[in-house]
Amino acid sequence: MKRIITISGGFAALAFGLILLSANLLQAQDAARNAGQPAPVWKLKDLAGQEVSSDQFKGKVMVVDFWATWCGPCVSEIPGYVALQKKYGSKGLVIVGVSLDRKGPAHVKKFVDDHAMNYIIVMGDDEITEAFGGFNAIPTTFLISRDGRIINQKTGAAPAEEYEKLVKSALE
Repeated sequence: MKRIITISGGFAALAFGLILLSANLLQAQDAARNAGQPAPVWKLKDLAGQEVSSDQFKGKVMVVDFWATWCGPCVSEIPGYVALQKKYGSKGLVIVGVSLDRKGPAHVKKFVDDHAMNYIIVMGDDEITEAFGGFNAIPTTFLISRDGRIINQKTGAAPAEEYEKLVKSALE
C-alpha cells in the first residue's frame, strides 16, 4: 500500500509540475504573442458615463488590465496597481482597468470606492476584448509603450514586484 501511495504521490507531483510548466509556457506565449504590435485604438465609457479614449494617453506608458470584481486573482492585483499608479503616475504611467462585470457601472463604482482604486476604470465588452486579440481568462493585462506598441501581455496574476520591473523598464 505504501508503495502505491508513494507512486501516486510521485505521479501527482509530476502532474502538478507539468501543470506549472504549461502555465509558464502559456504565460511566455502570451508575452511574446503581441509584443511589438500596435495596441488597438479604443473608446469606452468610465463609471460616470464619460468617454475615455486610448488617444488621450499618447506618449504615456499604459497598463490596460482586463478584470472583474468577482475574479479573485484580479482583486489580488489591485493593491499593486494602486501602488504603481501612485509611484509612477507623475513619470507618465497610466493604468486603465477595463471591467468586464455584467452588473454595470454602479456595482463596479462601489467596488472601486471600497478598494480605493486610484486609476481609470472603464466598462469593457466583447468588442474591446476582440480588439486586443481575444482571450479567455482574466486578469489579462497589456503593457503598452509610449509609442503605442504592446510590450507585454500577461494572463493571470503576477507578483507586484515582478510586474513593477516591466513597468519601470517601459518608463525609462
